[in-house]
Amino acid sequence: MSFSVAPILILGVSLLLVLVGAWVLLRHKWVWQWIKGTAGLALVGLAVYLVLVALNLYSFHELTEETPVATISFRATGEQSYIATVTRADGSSQDFRLNGDQWQLDARIVKWKTPFSLLGLKPGYQLDRIQGRYFALEDERSKPRTLYSLSEKPLGMDVWQHAREGWSFLVDARYGSAAYLPMADGAIFEVTVPPAGGLIGRPLNGSAQRAVAGWQ
Repeated sequence: MSFSVAPILILGVSLLLVLVGAWVLLRHKWVWQWIKGTAGLALVGLAVYLVLVALNLYSFHELTEETPVATISFRATGEQSYIATVTRADGSSQDFRLNGDQWQLDARIVKWKTPFSLLGLKPGYQLDRIQGRYFALEDERSKPRTLYSLSEKPLGMDVWQHAREGWSFLVDARYGSAAYLPMADGAIFEVTVPPAGGLIGRPLNGSAQRAVAGWQ
């Protein structure tokens, strides 16, 4: 089942809960008035929670066998200074000025808990940040660091953060990071997410391959 179907299913369940909660609250025969009122409010509250979850899940993208999540190209602008162009899977791109010798891309990953995983729902990902790092420890301590957020500000609650704190009964949260790879003028890398959940960066052209070979 496609990852994008999950928010629709959750919205459908939340609508059903709203209707049931409203039916309980609006009935005229109040044999168990307090119990029914509490139950109705609880159902409406659960529905609101699920709506916020569904809205946030729209900011994630589906993971398949090994999903390419971004392509990153570099242009040198000075010593240990580069313009990194991050092109997402949907074709949109952003430029970031990174200082240092190496780069790393991080992503947020959510996987469905049982019994939701039994429905065939696939995991999802959201790009989180990109950063530069100096190879020499002295440079790392003394020179300016660069780190940029790649995540947008989605609607609803932060499902990934809630899962990390143990408050989600829907999904498990993981943090995926590509290993630090060298920056070089003209180098192009592709970043993918394998089923295990970590990120893998691969050189796509000669400049990137030579840069990687030089660090090995």
